[in-house]
Amino acid sequence: MTGHFVEPVTLAARSVELRPLGLEHVAGLAAAATDGELWRLRVTSVPEPGQTRDYVQSALAGRDAGHRFAFAVLDQASGTVLGTTSYHDIVSSVRRLEIGHTWYARRCQRTHVNTTCKLLLLTHAFDNLACHVVGWRTDNYNHASQRAIERLGARKDGVIRGHALRRDGTIRDTVMYSLRSGEWPEVKAQLLYLLDRPRHSD
Repeated sequence: MTGHFVEPVTLAARSVELRPLGLEHVAGLAAAATDGELWRLRVTSVPEPGQTRDYVQSALAGRDAGHRFAFAVLDQASGTVLGTTSYHDIVSSVRRLEIGHTWYARRCQRTHVNTTCKLLLLTHAFDNLACHVVGWRTDNYNHASQRAIERLGARKDGVIRGHALRRDGTIRDTVMYSLRSGEWPEVKAQLLYLLDRPRHSD
């Protein structure tokens, strides 16, 4: 893997740790997905418990190919797996990547976990990898995801119609967002504000 744009790294802040996803996280990911039966959601790609190993192996294949780098999201104190998130569609020639394949156990949703992960991933992308652009994509019917991305300060680039298959076999439109390096300082300040304010919610 040496020589890829995104090299193995562990990121941590505010009791949340992002570690390179590996087969050692299979059982923990399956347990996280079971909290809320997340695989039943039509607009996400959370693996069913019996498919978690294949999910991790696919992520590792993407890492070997250089176009995806997946992280396990852990509770730093206990080591419990809370979910996963990834850099993907990595294009080193233009210093662009996207953040996605993100999901968390239901108990972690609407907590500081997602905001902390986004702060860690964006800080690493812009400040360490010197990315010019970070992007996101989401299902046109995943309104919660769209609101979360827009709260970050990302700009909506447009909609790609008939772009991908959902797990139920229907064809989805994909909403695309991006954040440029020049916009990052203001977004970073907003993320820190959200994390530091009393009784914050994600």
